[in-house]
Amino acid sequence: MRICSSSTTVLALSLGFPTGHAQHGRWDVKNFKSLVTFGDSYTDENRLGYFINHNGSAPPVGWEQPVGLNTASGGLSWSRYASIYSGASLYNYAVSGAVCSNAITPRWFSAINAPFPDIAGYELPAFIADSQYRLPNGTRFFKGTPHDTAYAIWIGTNDLGNNAFLTDSQVPGKTLVDYVDCVYTTIDKLYKNGGRYFVLMNLAPLQLLPQYAVPSNGGLAATQYYPNKAGSNITEISWRMYESVATANAIYQYRTPFEVSSSWDDVKIANFDVNALITDIWSHPKEYLNGTTPANVTGIVHQCNLKGGDCVKNTSPDSYLWYDELHPSEQADRVIAREFVGVLGGKSKWATYWD
Repeated sequence: MRICSSSTTVLALSLGFPTGHAQHGRWDVKNFKSLVTFGDSYTDENRLGYFINHNGSAPPVGWEQPVGLNTASGGLSWSRYASIYSGASLYNYAVSGAVCSNAITPRWFSAINAPFPDIAGYELPAFIADSQYRLPNGTRFFKGTPHDTAYAIWIGTNDLGNNAFLTDSQVPGKTLVDYVDCVYTTIDKLYKNGGRYFVLMNLAPLQLLPQYAVPSNGGLAATQYYPNKAGSNITEISWRMYESVATANAIYQYRTPFEVSSSWDDVKIANFDVNALITDIWSHPKEYLNGTTPANVTGIVHQCNLKGGDCVKNTSPDSYLWYDELHPSEQADRVIAREFVGVLGGKSKWATYWD
């Protein structure tokens, strides 16, 4: 097991977890031929679009998902860039609007007359079905094996947001612990299906998004994704979001070694601190953003009214951290993808490795 920080090492020792040796060779980007991703609009290419265009019906088993050229980033998603940068084939099951489980934070989507498809009820079962599917010619649809496939999970933006935990809209009795339980249950089911390499991406600094930021950081009174925010205490909303993100990410940090020690043999998990990475972009934008205008971490590329109309797009999108009120820009996604590939390489400063 490789541990990146002294505080984490002390915790592991105190709890009796094995500690100590770096095993960089077990994480090597050239070993990964397949990348399987789960999540929401931060990762989706066009899976939600299939539901919309087929009266709410899910894609069939063995669906070949096309490359999404205009995702929530305004361009390619980080998942597609990670596939390009690493050379791994991408199997992307993320759905825009998704939460980990609709049994915890269901969010209705009128375009399909149902809740947004979630990880527990749709994304995970869809992958497992695909992993067992054979094409008409007899070959396997999913080409990955336990030792050349990396599984990435990045979920929580919708779980913690408005119409969910932020506005006390979760199923009565459900807490952030249930949300985190869902993430580890997903890993457990993937493990039982043969998965051995996992990248768990923690929550982005949602309190910095224009949708949830304080006014001094570009926070907006209302947005197309949160129109009924108008009249609310923006600062209170931002700090509540910050507290939720910090709490969930702390659970991720300390629960992973427990699960590895007690639940799974021969598993390798990298906790990718994408929160710290995006915060670093926000704090040092000139080191990451490379558009033709000054770096901007409070404004957005794509500005629309509260109904999603009358949109205006900035002419230098690579100067911005945020594409719109809720989503990172394509340039931010390139950075996330680049660092994700570094995580697969086994030596990322943004990751803690457990095995």
